[in-house]
Amino acid sequence: MARDYSRTDRVGQQYQREIAQILQRELKDPRISLVTVSEVEVSRDLAYTKVYVTFLNDDEDYVKTALKVLNEAAGFVRSLLGKRVRARIIPELRFVHDPSLGEGLRMSRLVAEALRKDAERGTPTTDSTKDQQGDE
Repeated sequence: MARDYSRTDRVGQQYQREIAQILQRELKDPRISLVTVSEVEVSRDLAYTKVYVTFLNDDEDYVKTALKVLNEAAGFVRSLLGKRVRARIIPELRFVHDPSLGEGLRMSRLVAEALRKDAERGTPTTDSTKDQQGDE
């Protein structure tokens, strides 16, 4: 029987929780604020980890600066991670920007704009069509 939940997935989830706490509580750099760890990918040998992060401020210059700071602080984060996690190997960390949050917000704005334009033209949406059918 194949395992649905691999060891690297379990380790990745634990690293994600711990790294998120470290970034929120321990990292005291004013150039980084409101960072969220969205995903952690761990290599099969557990020696390397890509940490995907999102920022509330999605400005391109801010993201570049914040990623530079995070990657410079990777050794510090790794040492704190080693103290919190019982593992033989503490992985090398690499921080990468995850644009999915910004992309999701952009898509949401596009949908809201399309619905607004439909309402201005008088085109019924699926929800209003259902309401009209229910009233008859």
